[in-house]
Amino acid sequence: MPHTEYNVAMTRTTPLDGLLRSADNALRALFASAPVRLPAALPAEAPLPEPERQHAAGLMRINHAGEIAAQALYHGQALFARDERTRQLLLRAAAEEGEHLAWCETRLRELGAHTSRLNPFWYAGSFAIGALAAAISDRLSLGFVSETEKQVEGHLDQHLQQLPAADARSRSIVESMKADEIRHGEAARNAGAIELPHAAQWLMKLTSKVMTSTAYRI
Repeated sequence: MPHTEYNVAMTRTTPLDGLLRSADNALRALFASAPVRLPAALPAEAPLPEPERQHAAGLMRINHAGEIAAQALYHGQALFARDERTRQLLLRAAAEEGEHLAWCETRLRELGAHTSRLNPFWYAGSFAIGALAAAISDRLSLGFVSETEKQVEGHLDQHLQQLPAADARSRSIVESMKADEIRHGEAARNAGAIELPHAAQWLMKLTSKVMTSTAYRI
C-alpha cells in the first residue's frame, strides 16, 4: 500500500468507522514503505565522509521521527474534530506531511541509514495528545498545530545550519519541508487557532528535545 495515500475522506459515520480509519492511517505511517518520490530538481548525490554521512543521517532520522509525530497528532485531532472544515484542514495537512515522511525515509535509505526504532512510541504519544486537544475544542486543537509547526520550523532552521555543506540533497529536502510547515501553521491560525498556554508550549519543547536527542541515534 502506498506510503502517502492516507485516508483523507474521514467524514465520520460511526465511531467504529473513525477508529478503523485511524488504525489504517497509523499502519500506513509506521509500516508502509515509502515510494521513491522526492521533490523535483533535487541536487545530485554527493559523496560524504563517513562522519558527515552519519551526522546527516541522524538529522534526517530526527526529521522522519518528527513527521511520524506530526502524522499522529493530526490523525488524533481529525478523529475528534467537531467542525468538518477543521477536520478537512487537519487531514490535508496530514497528507502533505505524509509526503515529507516519504522524502525523509527515501533520503535515509540513500544514506544507508534506518528510521527511528521508537517510531511507534512517538506515534502513540502524539496521537493521544492530538485526540485530547481535539476533544476539548477545535480552536485548542488548531493551537497545537500552530505551535507544532512553529517549533518544527525552528528545528529545520537548525538542521539547515548543521547539515554537511556537501549534502545539498538533504538540504533541499529540508527547505521544501520548511515551506510547507510555515503554510500549515498559517492555515491553522487563519482557521481560528488559539495561542497555547506557556506551560503547554514549554512541555512541547521538552518533549521535542527528548525525541530529537533520542531519534538522532535510535
